[in-house]
Amino acid sequence: MADRRQVLRFGAVAAATPVLAGAASAPAWAGTGRPGGKPAPLVVGHRGASGYRPEHTLASYELAARMGADYMEPDLVITKDGVLVCRHEPEIGGTTDVASRPEFAGRKRTVSLDGVSVTGWFTHDFTLAELKTLRATERIPALRQQNTLYDGRFEVPTFQEVLDLRKRLSRELDRDLGVFPETKHPTYFQQLGLELEKPLVRTLRRNGLDRRGAKVFVQSFEAANLRTLAGEYRLQVPLVFLTGASGGPFNDPRSYAEYLTPAGLKELSQFVDGLGPEKSQIIPRKADGTLGTPTALVANAHAAGLKVIPYTFRAENSFLPAELRVGTDVSAYGKAIDEQVIFLRTGIDGLFTDNPDIGVLARTLI
Repeated sequence: MADRRQVLRFGAVAAATPVLAGAASAPAWAGTGRPGGKPAPLVVGHRGASGYRPEHTLASYELAARMGADYMEPDLVITKDGVLVCRHEPEIGGTTDVASRPEFAGRKRTVSLDGVSVTGWFTHDFTLAELKTLRATERIPALRQQNTLYDGRFEVPTFQEVLDLRKRLSRELDRDLGVFPETKHPTYFQQLGLELEKPLVRTLRRNGLDRRGAKVFVQSFEAANLRTLAGEYRLQVPLVFLTGASGGPFNDPRSYAEYLTPAGLKELSQFVDGLGPEKSQIIPRKADGTLGTPTALVANAHAAGLKVIPYTFRAENSFLPAELRVGTDVSAYGKAIDEQVIFLRTGIDGLFTDNPDIGVLARTLI
């Protein structure tokens, strides 16, 4: 682990064997598009290009790649028969048409998801064959009415299908496209006897992607999950610890705030390579909703040898700081380019965005 950490710290990891004959090899942490060939911050297509297509569909991931994203980000949950699929949560009532399918009406139930009571339909109550009969829908239709145009058009993809898409698009676009999978609620699934770690590692290795320099990052909101991947499974790709502005990992005595102290960052650096903080942990908002003064998190993380890629950057007024909103319509676009430029100038190493085209443009302006 120490050798891997040192290589990544200096940002000089090259692929051990080129994935593509025609694609240029690049460090895993280096984005593309900065003049002069200098390393650029990464643009991660958050759930694909979810500002333009229903999230976690092959159409959304492909659009992200075509817009210039360096990485596609699939969230991973699991089916009853142990297949990794891409959904934001185990509950799929808000992202598929399952509620309109009478044959699955009896599957609706209430579970305790990380201590929170959730009612709906859950991937672990469906086989892959059953899940494949469903179609994706827009998760936030009130804000993204244009995305509802595609409701009912796309399947729920498997993780393997995303890796197949990555391989095809890498060849077509002549660049090594990355994937940034997140294990969703790993403790919850482990308690169900459906652990995420083993099929994730097995799938990466089957596709030749568990190696230094592969364009893969694995992320999780649970530090214990990342410890297991680093220690027990000896995963070779970079690991990223996601953090929230409040609370802490499920079933963990420490809060996210404790993990982000200088001592906590030093400990994290023993088994992870980067942080994915909520963006307000980089620049908090003031009481009036405008941006405040940047925190020391970027500097402290870099001092511990960790990269920083905050989430989530979106174009709608609803998600922007008050001074960057345009008009009063919460679903209208505001000054999203300006927001991303402001954050990129803090020294972050990349960003998660629902609008990859905006991220690609913003990084050319810093």
